[in-house]
Amino acid sequence: MAKLTLISFPTCPYVQRAIIALKEKQVDFDVVYIDLANKPDWFLAISPLGKVPVLKVEQDDGRQGIIFESAVILEYLEETAPGARLHPADPLERAQHRAWMEFGSQVLGDIWKLSAAKTDEELAAAERALDGKFVRLEDTVAGPYFAGQEFSYVDTVFAPAFRQIDAIESVSPTGLLDAFPTLSVWRKALRERASVRDAVPANFVDLYLARLRKNEAAVLRKAA
Repeated sequence: MAKLTLISFPTCPYVQRAIIALKEKQVDFDVVYIDLANKPDWFLAISPLGKVPVLKVEQDDGRQGIIFESAVILEYLEETAPGARLHPADPLERAQHRAWMEFGSQVLGDIWKLSAAKTDEELAAAERALDGKFVRLEDTVAGPYFAGQEFSYVDTVFAPAFRQIDAIESVSPTGLLDAFPTLSVWRKALRERASVRDAVPANFVDLYLARLRKNEAAVLRKAA
């Protein structure tokens, strides 16, 4: 197996997807954290989009490669890494899972808008967007994981989104999932899975909330 180095930022949800997949497949890898507010020149030289995650691959034959974008990294790991398959074997199911992974990225975008909202109007708009997506998910998720008992890449994509909600709710109630019992079970199952739990630094919640407080996020106004 090639030597893998993941270039990361401590609170990036897209990095978490890659780490969860690596841990599920029990692949050895190194993590290098950078400051996205002060990106080092060596990182900009290897990251065409200037974003994380970036996976550096050093093969046994001396060849090296750089893979960027989390979805592409996940596909590379599925094709090359040993361990459990995280995509369904059936082509139709696999395509459906990929579509729901994209849906998960849209959910994450709405959570970002929720966390970035400074006014009550912006906050309410983000909450409405999330509620509409959660309605669709509630009728789709099998439980306890997305497709039932088997953990998949869809779970890998949604786990970081739920983690952000968990972080916010550690200090301020949101009620986002109160009306969705199936999603609440899914959220709990993901939170308790070792690969998900260990995909972030121990101080993730503090780092994430510090960013929201710095930006005067409206979602934290209910905090005691």
